[in-house]
Amino acid sequence: MKKIELLAPAGDLERLKVVLLYGADAVYVGGEKLGLRANATNFTIKELKEGCTFAHSLKKRVYLTTNIVFHDKDRIEMEKYINEVVDCGIDAFIVSDLYLAKYIVDNYPKVEVHISTQDSITNIESAKFYKEIGAKRVVLARELSKKEIKEISSIPNLDTEVFIHGAMCTCFSGRCTLSNYVTNRDANRGGCAQVCRFAFAYNDIDKFSLATKDLNMAMYIKDLIDIGVSSLKVEGRMRSLYYLATVIGSYRFLIDNIYDNTLTNEKLQEYKKRLDSVANRDTTSQYFNHLADFTDQYYTGRQEVSNQEYLGLIIGYDEEMESIVLKERNYFKVGDEVEIFTPTGEIYPYKIETIYNEDNEEIDIARHPEEILKLPFKMRLIPYSMIRLIRKDEKSNV
Repeated sequence: MKKIELLAPAGDLERLKVVLLYGADAVYVGGEKLGLRANATNFTIKELKEGCTFAHSLKKRVYLTTNIVFHDKDRIEMEKYINEVVDCGIDAFIVSDLYLAKYIVDNYPKVEVHISTQDSITNIESAKFYKEIGAKRVVLARELSKKEIKEISSIPNLDTEVFIHGAMCTCFSGRCTLSNYVTNRDANRGGCAQVCRFAFAYNDIDKFSLATKDLNMAMYIKDLIDIGVSSLKVEGRMRSLYYLATVIGSYRFLIDNIYDNTLTNEKLQEYKKRLDSVANRDTTSQYFNHLADFTDQYYTGRQEVSNQEYLGLIIGYDEEMESIVLKERNYFKVGDEVEIFTPTGEIYPYKIETIYNEDNEEIDIARHPEEILKLPFKMRLIPYSMIRLIRKDEKSNV
């Protein structure tokens, strides 16, 4: 049985490397044209080529988003751009426009076409239609139930991809017009202003919002595997390195535990706890088990708390001082109990007893984000290992 794919977002080259090292099987990225994340950094042709080379060295894949609402003016440099990104080595295009999908199928048969969630595929006949025109995969609308996902996933030789984690759009599967109406920024051409997160006043005191809670499907990954889904997709091309490392790493081990029959309830709760720890909004399973209702939505009183547990990214090792070198992200001090964790899953409990600054001077408190610091540690760690603060009642058990 082919193992289900874990698909991760990457807003830049560093994020691409992090999510692949932390266990993603494939990554989706935006280029300089035709994508829906105009405010993200996005990939130049040179960066895209480097990203594909890195991914393929790990036997992993890169998908390029080309899923804007397509206008005639977008055709001017389309053919040249498509040819350039294919030469970079991408494995698939994520497409919403039928003309563009057919053009790629006809001219680049070795590159897969995946139909974007922007097409809001909600029924089996639509999915069959896209298969007939040559699509290899359909990204299903986020508003489907377990039963509906299972039905569409039964189509032979057509992959299905579903979102399992991250922000949900208030409008149907991303087809937003709120941004256009309120800010004159076209969400369907890369300009989403996240108006659904705005707080609107309806009297002199109270405010309301239209925001959905975030998606978290950790408790239902086995169900998705059992019903035949091909790919599990995480949202978040503009999320932090720590968020992506934690989310992708947690789902990687959860999926592997399912396949090797080692997933216990204790492990499942631990993975869920890690996923919840990096969220700044409440999470639900949205439409999977029932038609989404008021329990899956924010109306008033929403609070988004910035996560402060990420302490730093390990960027090197000082052999002479036998210390890891890190770039600080959040405040920490001597006496704090932390965890050092790596892309391959090792976790090292660590009590901070000594901190050195970049000049090898001993300090008691690290209070300046981006500062280069050193912590005594007897071994060199692999790139993109990180440090997080752990409260005494939340130490990892897996």
